[in-house]
Amino acid sequence: MFETEERDERKVKNAFLVGIKEVSIDINKASEHLAELGELVNTMGLEITGECMVNLRSENTRYYIGSGKVEEITNLARNKKSECIVVDFELSPSQQRNWEKFSGLCVIDRREVILDIFAARATTREAVIQVALARMQYSLPRLKRAWTHLSRQRGGMKGTRGEGEKQLEADRRMVLNRITQLKKELKEVAKHRDVQRSKRENNPIPLAAIVGYTNAGKSSLLNLLSGADVFVEDKLFATLDPTTRVVSLPEKRKILLTDTVGLIRKLPHNLIEAFKSTLEEALVADFIIHVLDISNPSVEDHWQTTNSLLDELNALDKPSIVVYNKIDKLENPIVKARLKALQPKAILISVKTGEGIDLLKSRLLDNLNKGTVLMQLKLPHGNYDIPAKLYKIGKIISAKYQEDATYITARLPKKYSKTYSQYLI
Repeated sequence: MFETEERDERKVKNAFLVGIKEVSIDINKASEHLAELGELVNTMGLEITGECMVNLRSENTRYYIGSGKVEEITNLARNKKSECIVVDFELSPSQQRNWEKFSGLCVIDRREVILDIFAARATTREAVIQVALARMQYSLPRLKRAWTHLSRQRGGMKGTRGEGEKQLEADRRMVLNRITQLKKELKEVAKHRDVQRSKRENNPIPLAAIVGYTNAGKSSLLNLLSGADVFVEDKLFATLDPTTRVVSLPEKRKILLTDTVGLIRKLPHNLIEAFKSTLEEALVADFIIHVLDISNPSVEDHWQTTNSLLDELNALDKPSIVVYNKIDKLENPIVKARLKALQPKAILISVKTGEGIDLLKSRLLDNLNKGTVLMQLKLPHGNYDIPAKLYKIGKIISAKYQEDATYITARLPKKYSKTYSQYLI
């Protein structure tokens, strides 16, 4: 795409990482962010050759950090025979070009890493279009780069493009046309999704959305509860596409559970916009299951990151169940007690061992009952279709067929209480 001349192509196999320690954060948090960047780069399939941390007092217009530090990092990367430098801060298009011109290496930031991972892992038509749109919007101001976008080859890079303003303008028009086309396609797919969503809203089975930080165990929990085979991998962003499954609960009750895309710190804004449609599953859900990896040292930050986006979606006030997963990996009882104190109603579980799953099912049932009402109904003979509907939408506790009428005691979703209020005893 955009190439007009032959060029040398080779695969990027490794990367040198650069973290940033700003004045507003401490070194431990900066180290956690750098470690997370390492996980992201591993998910891309690149080997990490080394890393360094930069103390930033003020931003540099040309490189974001000082030129002396850029030279030092370039030497470190070259000594490690690195083919790419990955920085944990956001580079403007001009800063990215300056880095690459100075170092002679491919230089990308955290946003481009995440874009590449999303491009490699999107499977449904909607997710593929959303990622493609985000990539096009990202690449538009970067058409002058010597290195083209990594995700075009999912880890590959290409050489210098043909020079000249005519070619650059042609490239720009192609990208703009592609963006317009993708937006049209996305609207069509969104219409189909809205139809599916409205069908679920009319479905008598309640819906819960599983949300949380990436790699917290959301897909594994859905698999365990539903017996499904949703893709699971111990990597960031293993799941991008929302998956909905039916889960059976005690008292022969059922619930629909939707697994949503995992969240992460410093998620690019254009990807937040692109995936709002899938995250909006949380908006139509009756309640939310917020899954946290209790063994992760940054679990409290993960809690805040997820809540921040839920707040942006106006879904923060929804009824929720907090679930601490992976308690089998947490050996420190003091940490467990402290986190439990922060969320007293949280349920401690291990998807791996099954610990706490029965308690979670009971809590799910309690939440379902909170959204229902117990009704005693007297149905005149001749209304034979009503009992059949009641069996579909709720839980029939008792049914007695007398000479004068049919007497039914049922637990129904609150939204149906007005519909059958005329038959109340």
